[in-house]
Amino acid sequence: MEVFVETERLILREIIPGDVEGMFELDSDKEVHKYLGNKPVTSIEESRKTIEFVRQQYIENGIGRSAIIEKATNSFVGWTGLKLVKETVNKHTNFYDLGYRLIRKYWGKGYATESALASVKYGFQTINLSEIIGMADIRNFASQNVLEKSGLKFIETFDREGVLHNWFSILREE
Repeated sequence: MEVFVETERLILREIIPGDVEGMFELDSDKEVHKYLGNKPVTSIEESRKTIEFVRQQYIENGIGRSAIIEKATNSFVGWTGLKLVKETVNKHTNFYDLGYRLIRKYWGKGYATESALASVKYGFQTINLSEIIGMADIRNFASQNVLEKSGLKFIETFDREGVLHNWFSILREE
């Protein structure tokens, strides 16, 4: 199991099959999915498939989302990090997207921002990216705040499958 980054309070590492219960707690919560299309998972098997999907991204793309582990308790908090998006979104293809999703009991602790900042640093310093993108439903002010605190700047609003989203970007030079 590879550890990608450590911060003061968090370990960011590969998502592994043993994370399935935490992934299910995360993705079965309707409130977590409020701005993600309101499609929470309903079975642990769906969470297993999500983990397999992420692990396949590690193989195919050399990168994928990372598990967030709270150092103090060794608890699964959620996921964060960069993902190569190969399909076209907002007229862009093959870009690196910064994302994060936390189990609700960990909201409000600054973990999303801490992990996102570490992911941006990892993207520029370790894998030598030139740009990192972020996007969020225009109603998801908390997520937009994390993107901005992580150094991404608002670029434009766009329609994503009938839902308005804001597009953010940061360049390595910034």
